[in-house]
Amino acid sequence: MPSDSERYLILPDSKVGELLEHYPQLEDVLISISPAYKALKNPVLRRTVAKVATLRQVSKVGNVSLGLLIDRLREAIGQGRVETLDEGSAGKGERPPWVDPAAVVRAFDARQTIESGGHPMPQVMSDLATLEPGQIYLLVTPFAPAPLIDLASQKGFKCWSAREGPEMVQTYFARK
Repeated sequence: MPSDSERYLILPDSKVGELLEHYPQLEDVLISISPAYKALKNPVLRRTVAKVATLRQVSKVGNVSLGLLIDRLREAIGQGRVETLDEGSAGKGERPPWVDPAAVVRAFDARQTIESGGHPMPQVMSDLATLEPGQIYLLVTPFAPAPLIDLASQKGFKCWSAREGPEMVQTYFARK
């Protein structure tokens, strides 16, 4: 049976109340990230606002980048920041030979889409469907797009991600 951290992934649209139901220990982590989150101690706010507020929304309230917020929360419960991913070699950090920036034929910087509440998955999956063997697609996000990587892997793509800064993760995709 999967552990709680494997069942409930922390994503931009995760509701704060639901998150704290699964991981009550994250209340202290949130408060350590921004003093604005001390309001979570208020039982009325906890029962009302926290039930509907997403991490995307509270990142703006706390003046904290969405990527940093998600990474810190994931780390605290053992989901961890995903620094690199490559078909089971997560964490090795070495760029695989197939990742050639010169072979990138299309790129999508999804940071603004994500910050504004949009979902890059439909665009990325549509773009990947047009990818020919030997071509590489580059996706830029504020955090590692783990669910999207899982979906692309299931659909026959190899993936590799690298954090290039506090607000930038580059994920490369190619057909297997």
